[in-house]
Formats: sequence, C-alpha cells, structure tokens
Amino acid sequence: MKAKSPKAPNRDSALLTALDPDTAASQTEQLANQLASELATELNITGNTIAKVAHRIATEVDRICTKSDRIQSSGQINSWRLSLARYRLQKCVHFYQLGSQRGRVELHSNLSTMVYRPIAPAHLQLTFQARYTLIEDFLQGFYTESLRAFRRENELAENYQPRTRLELAEYMAFTEQYAKRRITLPSQHNQQLIILRAQRFASRQPQEIAVDIETAMETAKSDETEAYGRSGIMQMIREQMVSEKADPSESVLRDRVVIELMRYLESQDQKDCVDYLTLKLQDLSVPEIDEILGLTPRKRDYLQQRFKYHVDKFITSGNWKIVHEWLGADLDQNLGLPPNQWDAFLDSLSEDQLQLLQLKRSGVSDQEIVQILKCTAKQLQKRWGALLDLARQQRNQAK
Repeated sequence: MKAKSPKAPNRDSALLTALDPDTAASQTEQLANQLASELATELNITGNTIAKVAHRIATEVDRICTKSDRIQSSGQINSWRLSLARYRLQKCVHFYQLGSQRGRVELHSNLSTMVYRPIAPAHLQLTFQARYTLIEDFLQGFYTESLRAFRRENELAENYQPRTRLELAEYMAFTEQYAKRRITLPSQHNQQLIILRAQRFASRQPQEIAVDIETAMETAKSDETEAYGRSGIMQMIREQMVSEKADPSESVLRDRVVIELMRYLESQDQKDCVDYLTLKLQDLSVPEIDEILGLTPRKRDYLQQRFKYHVDKFITSGNWKIVHEWLGADLDQNLGLPPNQWDAFLDSLSEDQLQLLQLKRSGVSDQEIVQILKCTAKQLQKRWGALLDLARQQRNQAK
C-alpha cells in the first residue's frame, strides 16, 4: 500500500494550527457553522439545538484529526475534517429521518447483529431465543455506558438526557459510532469496543445460566414466572454475571487467526488483500478505503471477490483448526453443531466422507490419511475443505 506524499505547506499549516489555540478554535467554529447550515437545510428545521449539535460534531472531528497520525501526515487535513464531519452529520440526519421508534429499532438491530456470536460462549449452546435474552440484557447496560460517554466527551451535565428528536438522533448516531470504536489490544491488534464489552459480559456467565434461561424461554408467562424473575435465584445469577473475571482467550484466538490470515495472504502474494484487511480491521468506511487504495467501484468489487476467495481457501486449508477453535466449532465440539444437527449432518455424508471424518477425529495424520484413502495431499485438502463447507452450511441452517 503506497502512502500519499504529504505536502510540506499543509504540514506546516497543520503544525501552526496545533500550536495556536485561537486558530484551532476559529476553525472549529467555522466548521460548526457550516455543519449547522447544512443540517438546517437538510432537515428544514430551526432552533438552538442545531448549533449545539453541529458544534459537538465539529469538536469531535477536530479531536480525531488532531490525534490521528495518519491524518496529520496526509497533507489533506481539511479534507479529512470535512469528510468525517459530513459522515457524522449524515448519520445524525439518517436517524432523525427514521424518527424515534424506527431509529431505536435500527440501532438495536445493528448492535444486536454485531454481538450475536460473542455474547454467548459455545459451551452454553443456547437457542436463538435464549441468546436474544442475553443480548437484550447486555445492550441495556451498553446504552447506559454510551450515554455516560456522550455526556463526558461533550462536557454535558451528568443528568443530561436527549429530549428533542434531533438530540435523540445525535445520541443514536454517537452510540453506533461508539460501539465501532477500535481498542488497541496488548498484541498490537485492535477490536471494536462493543465486541470487547460483549466478550467480557459473556465470560461472566455462570455455567448454570443456560438452564435458567432455557427454563424461562420454555415456561409460559404467568404470575409465577414473573415472581421467579424477581426471585433470589435470578438475583444471584445476575450478581455472578457481573462479578467474574474476564477470560481473554477469545481475543487471543481472534488475534492468532488474523495474524495467520495475514501470513497466508502474503504467502499467496496478495499484498492488496493484506492492505484491504488491514484497513477493514481499522473500521474505515468504504469511501475511505477506496481513497487510500485508489479503488474504483469496479476494482473494489474485484478485490472483494478475490479477498473472499482467499479467505474461504484459508479457512479450509491447513489453518482450519485455529479458525474452528476460534469459532467454537472444532472436531471436539462436533464442528459447532448441536446434537440433533450433528446427527443430521452425519446422515447426509457419504461413506468416504464419514471415513475421512472418523480418521480426522481419531487424530490420524494427513500423511497416513493419504495412504489409507489412496489419494494425493491436494485431493485430501479438497475433500476435507468440502466437508467443512457442508458443516458450515449446516451451522447456518441451525441458526
């Protein structure tokens, strides 16, 4: 990935701006006025709230640009400021146009999708409805955390609550962006904040919670079950959920998968795929990635197809063990399938596929399997990849 050569005059200008607080404040005010004008035109509304929202967006964008080494060295700081500001402005407009009810539904749906897999450890083997209950519990706490962060970062009163339609849209846009923030891990890789929070939440679940949740899902709503929800047993479970230490194994496995995928792409001479993955891990938007890599829509589609091809190949190659361990779907866990789905999966396999699966589960080396099945190493890899793909399809059907 070739970095754009920064222009000296812009760099010097940025340095002078950073050293002069009055100049920086003036630029922030100019940007806020421009955003307020665009917001008023876009939504066809007036009022003091517009100026406040615009100023908060401008302040946040200036903070990001000041702290980003990549932006500071780009030579195009003003362009970045305007692009980031308008991106946040359009998010706010989007939620405003959806309205209070539809906006909440969309935000909740987006965040639920992000945490669906990490919210429940594989050993719990929860149904969709049980997992949904955990997601609801987790997100209520996350919304509270997001509101605290919104107050703190915008220097608002501790009792501030979004009351107008525009303020609510601003808060929902902030919450979505807050969830996607990248947190640098000790391994020098990074992860979205909401994923880290969900993993920590999931690691606190006691083993017994699966029984309690399934019971709640299977029992009809009645006065008795409502009383059970307020009982001491449920209170003890909730206390245990927020008291146990987090297990970092999930993020460690994820980092190993990313590192191995990077190495695999480099070994296949796919430097542009490595660059694409690096930028995706930074949660950059499509326009930002296109600009950095110099992609046209057609080139982007081709790169995404090639990237997907190599990822699929990586998953079914010699790296399948670490990937499936990360997914909670290795051989010891029946490739991630619950008992009834596992039985159906076995019934769908041919005799040759069953033999291959049995040899793999028995710990027989690939060299021995090649001799037993009288095939080449390449044929073995292809057969095993096809079998893993069948299991993946079965898992998706189970979900």
